[in-house]
Amino acid sequence: MCHQKFELVVDDLAFIGHPVCADSDGTWRFKPERANMAPRGRGSKKGQSPEEEEKSLTPEKSGETKQPQQEKSWLQTFHCVFVLDLPDPSSSQSGNISRYFDIIYEQMAFAITAVLYQEQILHNFVENECDLLGTMENDHIEKAKPFSDFMSQALKASSVASAMKTVYEAIKENSIARLSISDFPLELQLPPYLDTLLHNDDMSALDPPEEDDFEFGGGQAWGPEMSFGWRLPSLTPWKALLRLDDSGEQGYELYMKLRGPQLASQDREIAEQLFKFLDLASITLSLADMSSLLDWDLESQVYPTVRWLVHHRRAKVVDVVHPGLRTVFSVPPTLPAPVATLAAEFAKIFTHAALPPFPKLLSLITTATYEQTANHFYASVVRSKELIPLYQDVVIWMLKRDLLETLHLRIRVVATPDLKEFVRSKRSVRKSRTASATREEEKGGQPIHRTDKVKEHSPSTVGGTESSPVEYWVSMSPKSARRQTRQLSISPRKLERSVSYSRKSEKDSGSGREKTDEDGDEDEDDVTSDGDGQSSVDWDDPRASIINDPGRATPIQRQWLAAMSEGKHEYIRRRFEQ
Repeated sequence: MCHQKFELVVDDLAFIGHPVCADSDGTWRFKPERANMAPRGRGSKKGQSPEEEEKSLTPEKSGETKQPQQEKSWLQTFHCVFVLDLPDPSSSQSGNISRYFDIIYEQMAFAITAVLYQEQILHNFVENECDLLGTMENDHIEKAKPFSDFMSQALKASSVASAMKTVYEAIKENSIARLSISDFPLELQLPPYLDTLLHNDDMSALDPPEEDDFEFGGGQAWGPEMSFGWRLPSLTPWKALLRLDDSGEQGYELYMKLRGPQLASQDREIAEQLFKFLDLASITLSLADMSSLLDWDLESQVYPTVRWLVHHRRAKVVDVVHPGLRTVFSVPPTLPAPVATLAAEFAKIFTHAALPPFPKLLSLITTATYEQTANHFYASVVRSKELIPLYQDVVIWMLKRDLLETLHLRIRVVATPDLKEFVRSKRSVRKSRTASATREEEKGGQPIHRTDKVKEHSPSTVGGTESSPVEYWVSMSPKSARRQTRQLSISPRKLERSVSYSRKSEKDSGSGREKTDEDGDEDEDDVTSDGDGQSSVDWDDPRASIINDPGRATPIQRQWLAAMSEGKHEYIRRRFEQ
């Protein structure tokens, strides 16, 4: 059973761990990579690959590849076991209990075992700890001392004992376990909303909010380690970063404190530049602006740094707050603590006479939410430019405690039937001129060089509602509108014809035949990809349609967007494109 995942359920208790052992000759060595083997236990379910079960404890990333010279030891195996109360299956979502155990195994049991296994191989550490605790225990038994005395001395003398206590308390308190095993620093944690996965009435820990689904990227931008039980907002360019630590740590100090085996090499390189990044981070500055000011790449530098800080609970992603606090806030439906507790904390921190009591502040924010005009924070609460710096601290304090929600204005870009007809007519004029030029070249005997693939132009309507197209689209939620866009973007008949014409074009090109507009071709952007791997033929749909992701618009959608800016002021056009 050694060197693989261990999971055992006895009555109402679950035992989770990763037992390890010495080689047959009694020597502890790093195990070489093993070939795929059929896993045993729950991991052998259909559809689960062996790679998910067989994990290597060899510290490849730390460079510890040289096998130490070591004598045989009496310790042949050890097992760090986590014992949990078995959740009531009737109160949990199907499959969530298994995922719950998997996360505890991956984030806690396996990580701790990996460090203990490494230190045992390198320094015979686990055996020495066992000798220490065993001798201490026998001494207390012989002298009839109480067990509490043994526990107290063990925590002072053994790093394994203190590490076990730290991990236990961190799990109970839902905090980060910062510990040291044989002078090896570790920082471990479980997802902050992991326990909510065990309740039927709380699905928000499983699925991202609908508004995040409207924004591209969604929870996928956080990576697999932070996609389950974290409840993170979308990691997008227009979000901002809020620092959560109040200790004033500099970037290098924070990096040295948090560095450990769980960091990838590229994360280490980025973390070394934290000083500049943290010095610039502000709730009034978007991640895109930070990328520009730091001259960092958004995807490969800014996002990994944000993920690293959020994972270590040193920062959180929030909506950008207007520098003048002209942002519309609302109060969440449920507060994280009783109002009396929050009011006492607020009064202790903020003593300025101009600030209202905490309950009054909540009342002002809630009332302003329902105002048609002057509903932002400055107009409803601040009302004086001199108080903006003071209230900025108040907003930061409230955002750290999840006491504010930013209201969003969702803008949907709609290509109307008139706009589509305008673009279609321009394309027809352009194609007509191209066809005339081609005929002139043919008459003059000039060679024709064409590389356009043949696409079919078959104007037709796609089935849908008979009501007003614009009203129909705008009345939808962002999620349903995008789903409807995918459903209406193409019919099987058109897809079949476009594929067959594409193949015919490649065949004709191979035989040396030159195609012209008279053969019925359209521009190459007539049939494009909509991001889901499907073809889109919106160009011949006479109804209004939403450009659901203008930042990644298809070629024909870019023509529609360009047509919307015709005749507009240059500044307005640039702002719209941005």
